[in-house]
Amino acid sequence: MAERARWSQQVTEGSNALDLEAGVFTLDDPHDIALSLQRSAERSERRKTDPFRSAMSMLTFYINRAGHQLSITQRERLEQAKDELRSLYGRPRRRP
Repeated sequence: MAERARWSQQVTEGSNALDLEAGVFTLDDPHDIALSLQRSAERSERRKTDPFRSAMSMLTFYINRAGHQLSITQRERLEQAKDELRSLYGRPRRRP
């Protein structure tokens, strides 16, 4: 398990991912999470794609890596943050 933790930490810190604000995924408001990801994506010089895709990829990566450790409430908040992120970038929201 420690290998997996190191692997995801390496991806977060050393890949062409975003430089995230501390505690972004623990914020209570999905809109605040989306705004933080937007700021990080637009400031980042490490990304290889457009800011929207970078921000959405990092959010999805976090959800997938956290897996079953996320409570239902946390997972719902992060899924709502995806819709907020889409809204910030003028992208259509996903249908339920």
